[in-house]
Amino acid sequence: MLDADFFRRWMTAAAASVDREAERLTALDSAIGDADHGSNMQRGFAAVVTALAAEATDTPGAVLTAAGRVLISTVGGASGPLYGTLLRRAGKALGDATEISEKQLAEALRAGVDGVMALGGAAPGDKTMVDALLPAVDALGDGFAAARVAAEEGAVATTPLQARKGRASYLGERSIGHQDPGATSSALLVAALEEAAAGARGE
Repeated sequence: MLDADFFRRWMTAAAASVDREAERLTALDSAIGDADHGSNMQRGFAAVVTALAAEATDTPGAVLTAAGRVLISTVGGASGPLYGTLLRRAGKALGDATEISEKQLAEALRAGVDGVMALGGAAPGDKTMVDALLPAVDALGDGFAAARVAAEEGAVATTPLQARKGRASYLGERSIGHQDPGATSSALLVAALEEAAAGARGE
């Protein structure tokens, strides 16, 4: 069972991963976006860790809801509302339970991804974060490692696609050949789940 401590570890692991990969995220974004995805995500997840250390978040749902709220207020562009919606919807779906199963987490994240697709109007194949998140949620029933692999493969698979949503879509065919930065940061978020689980086992 997964408790609030697990979700705080998840957000902390995600922040560390984003921090390590910020330059790569910005390099990806410089090709098809505003060249600020890395710095925006870095600032947002650092703020999440600070907020969670200061707030009394004693349920998984409360942790995710608080994290989503912080991302919306600190991350610029479309990423803040999209990531914020992902986590807030998931947090709301978890309700007030003090512990949840991996199956419940998968269902909550699916609700979050549905929120992202509704907000951004994106579908699979549009070269967005959905291309990493949806496969990850589908694979979560097979464990966190399977979800990580699915998300990473989904992010890489955006490279040959033409963007149909977001700023990259303005480039038309010039967006082809570049991995989507939002899908890449989403894969980092999913990979952090596996890290959080390893931390719970003391690995």
